[in-house]
This record gives sequence, structure tokens and C-alpha cells, in this order.
Amino acid sequence: MAEPETLIPKHGGYRNLKSFQVAQLVYDVTVRFCDRYIDPRSRTHDQMVQAARSGVQNIAEGSQASGTSKKMELKLTNVARASLEELRLDYEDFLRQRGLPLLAPNHPALVRFKAKRCATLEDVRSWVEEELRQARTGTDKHGQAVDAESAVSVGIGPCAALSSPVLVANAALSLLNLACYLLDRQLAAQAAAFEKEGGFTERLYRVRSAAKRGKP
Repeated sequence: MAEPETLIPKHGGYRNLKSFQVAQLVYDVTVRFCDRYIDPRSRTHDQMVQAARSGVQNIAEGSQASGTSKKMELKLTNVARASLEELRLDYEDFLRQRGLPLLAPNHPALVRFKAKRCATLEDVRSWVEEELRQARTGTDKHGQAVDAESAVSVGIGPCAALSSPVLVANAALSLLNLACYLLDRQLAAQAAAFEKEGGFTERLYRVRSAAKRGKP
């Protein structure tokens, strides 16, 4: 037997959302990146940090608001998506304006990054250090010589520009691509649910009607 509809359904739980987890990691990476590579007195520094923070905060706020307003949930999730898109452009601008490489998704260094499944800032830092170590020694973490493709990917030979800021910026872009993809799916699911079930007003009507039918 189906559970009766409640006026305020379960909501929140944003910490379990993959989109929130990835956006939070993007925020941590961005704060560190801006402190190290962006002039702290510049507007760009503040804008990138605020865009990253907006992504995290609006996912959380939208999830919390969903209990009483599906419309507000949609709006705030869309704000989060827009903020992360803005941040993605900032990272791309950083690379382009300095003549630094924007790595393809199948670039060996990014393939290794995605395989690592970083969950914390320390995980990202560990990946960067390993890529730079390979660049210095020409060997992987097991002491084995890297092949030609991997050597190029970590900065040996023609791609020596793969420095720490390049690696971090490209890692952030990889995370942003994932976060934006997840938020696009989240928005589509929220829109479908709103279309099917309506918002708080419609739910209020259904709950009240059910209560009236249940009276003796």
C-alpha cells in the first residue's frame, strides 16, 4: 500500500548529491588555485572564488528549498549551473591568455586524473605532484620508464609547458565538466518532477483533499 502524500516531503540531503560533492571539490581547488596563481587584488580572484562558492551554496540551498518550493529548487539549481559555467570560462581564459595548453579529455594526464577519482584537495595535489615527478624523472611511481605518449603528457619533450598551474587548471576544468553534466541531469529530473507533480500549491490541494475524504 502506497504511503500517503505528505505536505512537506523529505528534502535536503544535498551532501549525498554527487553534484554537490564535485562542486565542493571545485571550490576547494579554486580557492587554492586563486591564492597561488591569481593576483589577490584583482577582480578575477574574487569572481572565480565567488563563482565556485555560488555553485556549492546554491545546490545546497535548492535542495533545502525543495520541501516547500520545487520552483525555487529549479531556480537555485540553475543558478549553481550558471555559476559553474562562468567559472569554467575563467579557467579557460587563464590558459588562453597565457598561451598555456587546454588539454583534450583523452589526454593521458587527464585520463590518469579521472582514473584517480579525486575526492579531496589533497587527492588533487597528490596527482599534480606525481605528474611533475614523472616529468622530472621520466619514470612512473613504480620506477618504470614512461612511454612516449605519457612522457609528452607530463612535460618531457615538446610539451614542457605542463607546469603545476597548467595541471591544476585542467584538472579543475575536468571537474567542472563533470559538475555541469551532473547539474544538467539534475535540472532535467527536477523539471520532469515539477511537470508531473506540480509545486507546493498543488500538493497542498491534494493533501487537503485526501484529508477531507478520510474524515468519517
